Order: sequence, then structure tokens, then C-alpha cells
Amino acid sequence: MEAFVGTSGFGGRPVVAKAHVCAAKRTASVKMTAAGEADMVPDMNKRNIMNLILAGGVTVPFGSVIGGWLYFLYPPSKGGAGGGSIAKDALGNNVIKAEWIKTQGKGARKLVQGLKGDATYLIVNDAGDDLESYGLNAVCTHLGCVVPWNAAEKKFKCPCHGSQYDKTGKVIRGPAPLSLALAHVEEGGSGEVVLKTWTETDFRTNTAPWWK
Repeated sequence: MEAFVGTSGFGGRPVVAKAHVCAAKRTASVKMTAAGEADMVPDMNKRNIMNLILAGGVTVPFGSVIGGWLYFLYPPSKGGAGGGSIAKDALGNNVIKAEWIKTQGKGARKLVQGLKGDATYLIVNDAGDDLESYGLNAVCTHLGCVVPWNAAEKKFKCPCHGSQYDKTGKVIRGPAPLSLALAHVEEGGSGEVVLKTWTETDFRTNTAPWWK
């Protein structure tokens, strides 16, 4: 709009105060913009709720990833009294002591899945009526090959680099630097074979267990 403020000295034409009108428009526009921005800013409660939603959205997937890695690195126990693991056969079934002895026969050294999933030898005693109180981790202490039992020579012989161990798993020829790791062999409440970590002195070398 234009405001009439009087006439000029040149023919009596009206003089309009446009500057005042523009200034008024700008002032109104600034007030409306400020009001609009104020409406767009959430109050403190709304901001707190939004922060919680954002934090939850980040934490859930991040926690799922970390949880998955922890599950992979530290799998749940396979069961067994006192924190031991139940021995599993090649099919993943629990090894039952009486059945194993009957099936394998005296002096047998056969592999099962043992502590941490490692291949482990169960040993039937020479009388054929019981298992030895220890099992042997089958992983060679040189570079980690699985060491087979040579029944004819009555010793363990690594096919990778020629290391040899006697019938108790004691190293008798390099390049392996150490004997095979021991595990306790016990019978569970349902007759299953339970393997537990050996923490006592190594009876073969009279030294502390290196695998602790």
C-alpha cells in the first residue's frame, strides 16, 4: 500500500511514503519467520524422546553384531559336570563309556570331539575293561597337524613334518617341541564320557602343563 503524505510544489502532485510501507512489510515478515522457527523447535521432553529413539536405533544393530562375534569367539558350554565337555563321536552323538569300550576294544586310541572342539584321543586300557584317566589332544605341537596313531609301531606319528610321540603322547622326536596336551577323562551321571581341562603336573615330564 502507498501512504499519502501531502502534495509537492510541482503541480500539486501527491507524495507517497513508500519507504515506510516497505519497512513495515519487512518487519512483519521477520516476525512471521521467527514465529515459524519457534514452532519448529521441539521442547526439552520431545528432544529427550528423540535422543532415546536415536540411541536405541544405533545400539540394537551394534549390539547384535557384537553379540554375534562374542558368541562365535566364546561358544556356550557343551555341558558336563564341573565345566567339562561331553565327548562327541564322528556323528556328533554323546560318547557312552561302556559302549565305547565294548566297540573299540583293548588298547584302542580313537578320536572324539573334545575340549574346545579339538580332536582328542580316548584310550582304552590294555585290559580292555576301562578308559585311561587321561585323553590326548591330537593337535601336533609343531604346526597344528592332527597326529594319527600308528598301532603297528605303537606311537603317534605326524605326517606333516615327522614329529613322533609315545603311547602316552610324550614327544620323542622333533621338530615338535612339546608333548600332546592332556585332558581328564571322567564318566558323567548318564554314563557319558566327560573331558575336563588338565591343570595338574604333567605326569610324563613332571612339569607344569604348557597348555594352561
